[in-house]
Amino acid sequence: MPDASPEVTSLRDGRYVLMERLGQGSQGTTWDAIDKREGRPVAIKQFDVRGARAWKDVELAEREARVLSELDHPMLPRYVEHFEQDGTLYLVMEKIDGTPLSVLQKKGPRLQEKDILRLLSDGDRVLSYLHGRNPPVIHRDIKPSNIIRRSNGSFAFVDFGAVRDKLRPEGGSTVVGTFGYMAPEQFQGRAGPGSDVYALGATALSLLTGEEPENLPHKGLAVDVKAALGDRASARLVLALTRMLEPNPDVRAKQIAPLLDPAPFEQARPRREEPRARVEERWTQQRQDEWRAMWDIDPETRRDRRARRRAQRADRKAARRAARYERREEAAPFPINVFVALALSLARFGVQIALQVVVPITLTFLSLVFGRSLRRAASEVRLIGTDVEDALEAARSSVLGRPRALGEPSAEPDTKEDPRVRVAQSERGPRVRVDAPGEEVLEESEAESARRRRHS
Repeated sequence: MPDASPEVTSLRDGRYVLMERLGQGSQGTTWDAIDKREGRPVAIKQFDVRGARAWKDVELAEREARVLSELDHPMLPRYVEHFEQDGTLYLVMEKIDGTPLSVLQKKGPRLQEKDILRLLSDGDRVLSYLHGRNPPVIHRDIKPSNIIRRSNGSFAFVDFGAVRDKLRPEGGSTVVGTFGYMAPEQFQGRAGPGSDVYALGATALSLLTGEEPENLPHKGLAVDVKAALGDRASARLVLALTRMLEPNPDVRAKQIAPLLDPAPFEQARPRREEPRARVEERWTQQRQDEWRAMWDIDPETRRDRRARRRAQRADRKAARRAARYERREEAAPFPINVFVALALSLARFGVQIALQVVVPITLTFLSLVFGRSLRRAASEVRLIGTDVEDALEAARSSVLGRPRALGEPSAEPDTKEDPRVRVAQSERGPRVRVDAPGEEVLEESEAESARRRRHS
C-alpha cells in the first residue's frame, strides 16, 4: 500500500492531523494522528482502495472496520469512525499507548515468566470475549507486533486486518496470517477459535526463547516446548504452552484460563508424612466416633451389652451340652457305626481347619483394614468351631458306644512336664488342677455346673 501523499496532512476537513507513521503492513498503513475536535490522540489506518492488488484486500478492510465498530473491550482499540476520502478508506481508532512486543523482543532481554503469565491471562480474557460473540470473531493474526504492552503491565491486542467474523463451512476462506504463528488448520483456510489459542501460545513461546516459532525444536508437526524452554520455565507453563500448541485442533485446549490454574500443581507437591503412631491414633478415634454415632450408644453401655451377650451365649451352650448328654443314643450296628464315626471324624477335622484356622486368620487380617469388629468376629468363629467340634466328638463317641457329655475331655491332660502346673480350663472340658505329684482334683466343669443347677 502506498503511503499518504506528503501534502495530505489533515483529513475530514482538518479534524484529524497526521503526525507520523506507526507501521505498515500488507493491509494498510497506520498513522499517529490527533483528533482536534475531541483533543485526543488517535490511530488512523489507511487503505488505498484504488491501489488494491485484489478485491479481497478491499473486503478485508471493510470487514475490519465493521467488526471493530461492534467490539467494546478494554484490551481492544476503541472504534471511532471510518470514512472514504479521495479514493482512500480510513479507519479511525483509539490510540493505545505502549510498546509493541515485537520492539521489546528485538531489544532483548526476554520477557520473564510472570510477564508471560500476565499475557496469557489477558489473552484469555480477550479471546473469550471475541470467541463468545455470535458469530465468533477470530483474529487470525496474533503475533508480537500486534500486541501492545501498556505502562501498567497489561496487554492490548490490535490490528484486526485479518479478522474473520463468519464461519464458512462450505469453504472458500482466504489463508491469512503470519508464518510460524499460524495453526496447521489455518493453512487449509479452516481457522477457528483454536487457531487464535495456537497463535497466542506461539507468541508466548517466542517471547520466552527469543526465537521465531519455526526455528524452535519440533517433534513432527508439534513444537517441542519442553526442549525449547529447558529449565527456564515452570512445569505449569510448559504444560500450558504444550496444550496450546497441539497441532490437532480437536485435542488442543479451547480455553487458556484452566491451564493457568496452579491448584493441581500445588496438590501434587509431596506433603510431609504424618508419624505412623499419630495416623493410627487418628483413624482409630475416627472409627470409634463413627461406630458410636451409628449405634447411638456410649462406650460403657456397649461394653456392658457385649458382656451380657457373652454370658447368655455361655449359658445356652451349657444348657445344650447338658441336654445332649442326657439324650444318649444307642450305638448303631458295628459295620455302620464305624463308617459313621469315620465320617464324623473327617467332618470334625474339616470344621477344625475351617473354623479354627482359615476363617479366623482371614478375619484377623481383614480387621487390619476394617477395624476391631472383625477381630471379635474371629473370636466368635473360634468359639463356634469349638462347639461344633464338641458336638461332632460327642456324636462320634455315641456312635462308637462310648457316650460322653459335651465338654468332657476325650483324654486325660498331660501333666508330666511339671506336676505343679495348673492346666487352664478348656472350652470342651473341666479344669484339671494338680496340687502335688500323683494327686489330681477334677474341678466341676461349666456344663456340669449348669446341669446341677438345672436339676436342683
